[in-house]
Amino acid sequence: MTKKIESTSFTPDQVKTLIVYGREDCHLCQDMILALKNLQEQVSFEFQVVDIDSNPELIALYGEKIPVLMSPLTNQMICHYFLDVAALDDYLGKFR
Repeated sequence: MTKKIESTSFTPDQVKTLIVYGREDCHLCQDMILALKNLQEQVSFEFQVVDIDSNPELIALYGEKIPVLMSPLTNQMICHYFLDVAALDDYLGKFR
């Protein structure tokens, strides 16, 4: 059962903004980004891409686990390596 998160303190834009941590020359990262762009045609959300190589702390956190889809709002890892549409739907569903 999915626990509903009380969203009264979050704006819809905050909830639906995600981060993809990845690397420039990463084929799995490009695959996830493309899958997210395609999914945006059906589901309303935004995402930004952050190159972990620009920050030593991010390299230490994510290293070879990339790509990682994160919620900056809850600091929750939604999925990594491949887009897990069910996990993303579960995350977004907590705020519906």
